[in-house]
Amino acid sequence: MAEPLETSELLAFAKTVEARSLSRAAAELGVPRATISRRLARLEERLGVRLLRRTTRSLALTDAGEALHRHARIVLDAVHHAEASVRKTDDAVRGELRVSVPPMNGTSFGAMICAFARRYPEVRLHIHSTTRHVDLQRGGYDVALRASSSLEPGLVARTLSREPLLAVASPAYLEAHGTPRTRRDLRQHRCLMGFVRGELPQTHWPFSGGKLQIEGALFANDINLLCDAALEGLGIALLPRMLVQSHLESGALVHVLPSAIQAESHIAVVYPEREFMPPQLRAFIDAVVAWAPEGFVARACAPKPKRAAKKRGEKSA
Repeated sequence: MAEPLETSELLAFAKTVEARSLSRAAAELGVPRATISRRLARLEERLGVRLLRRTTRSLALTDAGEALHRHARIVLDAVHHAEASVRKTDDAVRGELRVSVPPMNGTSFGAMICAFARRYPEVRLHIHSTTRHVDLQRGGYDVALRASSSLEPGLVARTLSREPLLAVASPAYLEAHGTPRTRRDLRQHRCLMGFVRGELPQTHWPFSGGKLQIEGALFANDINLLCDAALEGLGIALLPRMLVQSHLESGALVHVLPSAIQAESHIAVVYPEREFMPPQLRAFIDAVVAWAPEGFVARACAPKPKRAAKKRGEKSA
């Protein structure tokens, strides 16, 4: 039976990789440089593989080293959380919290983040804004906000908002191209499409009882840009009701195929499944869940800039 790896050896290896220097790793760990060298040598001897190629001026990971570093980081984070869970001697919420969120317009979400930071000054927040679905298991994130109903294994989701998706177009576009009467009519129209998981261009729109393949005319991973394109008469977009409600009320957009499309946007806070959740993660999830009901309503009701009305009979490009 192979002898188990020691945490001290994994820590020496991870610190060396991240510091890109044995001397810096030794300084961060508070041990002599020779100790780091011995631990790395023992680790390579136990595994029977070369992990690092060392020269007098540089360090480079081997393929085996890259694989080990990914797993070592997970193990060391788990050890850190385990120690923190039993060493906590007061009620303070502290530590790092890495958050992935989609771009959030308006000030409501930012105000919530600022209130959280003010309430928990010992939490070091890392907020990363992206339309892509980051890998929470391997990407180093603790929690994410996602506009999607799909969920990878090992993750937990708490729903924050469910919004109907509406197909909308401008009056000018419909005057120029006609109003679709059935879902199949969409194949004859310019459709404004999003991206799946923020990465791949959409090929289908969901409908009650299934989905329909559609050839898109414009693709964007920003729903606000798709809304602007629809307002400019560039085509038909499928968007959350809260985003287009004010435009429907003003007449700038028209709801098409209301009975054919019965899909919804699903927004959730997502985090890795853990038996012992770090206090800072629990506090953040509670803050987001408390903010969501009014936060999404405020976002939907935020005043929109006035748009110049098109002259009657004017056609879109």
